[in-house]
Amino acid sequence: MTAPTASTTQDRGTPQDSAERFSRWVSGGAADALPLPGSGATLQRFRTLHDLGRTDLSLARLAEGHADAVAILKELKAPAPCPGERWGVWAAQPPGVALGARYGEGRWWLDGVKAFCSGAHSCTHALVTADTEAGRRLFAVATDSAGYTPVTGTWPAVGMAGSDSPDVRFTGVPALPVGEVDAYLRRPGFLHGGVGVAACWLGGARGVADALMEAARRREPDQLTAAHLGAVDAALHSAMCALVAAAGAIDAAPLDGGERAVVRTARVRAVVADVCARVLDEVGRALGAGPLCHDPEHAQRVADLTVYIRQHHAERDLAYLGTLLLSAAGEAEAAQWDR
Repeated sequence: MTAPTASTTQDRGTPQDSAERFSRWVSGGAADALPLPGSGATLQRFRTLHDLGRTDLSLARLAEGHADAVAILKELKAPAPCPGERWGVWAAQPPGVALGARYGEGRWWLDGVKAFCSGAHSCTHALVTADTEAGRRLFAVATDSAGYTPVTGTWPAVGMAGSDSPDVRFTGVPALPVGEVDAYLRRPGFLHGGVGVAACWLGGARGVADALMEAARRREPDQLTAAHLGAVDAALHSAMCALVAAAGAIDAAPLDGGERAVVRTARVRAVVADVCARVLDEVGRALGAGPLCHDPEHAQRVADLTVYIRQHHAERDLAYLGTLLLSAAGEAEAAQWDR
């Protein structure tokens, strides 16, 4: 995967500039040029997300959300975004917050609070999951509705600050249903999107690793720095191989949403999250506190990646993967080298 150009790295600026760069990314046509997952060019899609993450993880988070929304609308046979619209996908379900949907006066309305709404102030539209009497369902909303209110003070984060992910309060916000009950989770594209997020994580790890490579080139050669560099390179390569293999499998069977596809997505996310943690540790031990204290761009990358990979739920997600592997389809996938 290609390194960011000098112009992209110099343009990174502060985390708060991510919304402006997101707007330029959409309006400049980059979003329209992104291949859909399963289209035969899934690796190109992952490459783009990786490169955005290498430059700015908050930008990557916003861009990935828009790209995921485009793919979801296509998969669930809903109208595509209009030119200039910026979409997010807000489907987190943490305990303690709830968003409900009710039908009345010939349409759907949303009431309640949604957490982790990335791009809450910069997205023009969003796909939002909400609870109905029949079950959880996906809805499209416009963020210029009178009852749409980002909740001040609910995103005080340092890492991923630029992703602008506060809670949003919905009070009688009109909404259009997209797909039937549970369609958001049942579609094969849900799994493809999960791998796309991992591509963003890996790009962030590459960005952190860039600081080690630059430092190594400036220093007199020493074996400890070389050892850290080698460990980081091997780890990144292993994660890249997992992404390349996943892209090929998605293109080979884009409609596969069965257990083997679930295993693949869970496995790739676990591998990439583990590699990201390894890179953070290796680079930190190799470079010490200096760049964290005196290089604001590197410090922000480290903070961003530390937060972003927490979308992987550590041992809970590993336990889920292990449970899948004990199923019949999972055992077949796990035993692929025995054939």
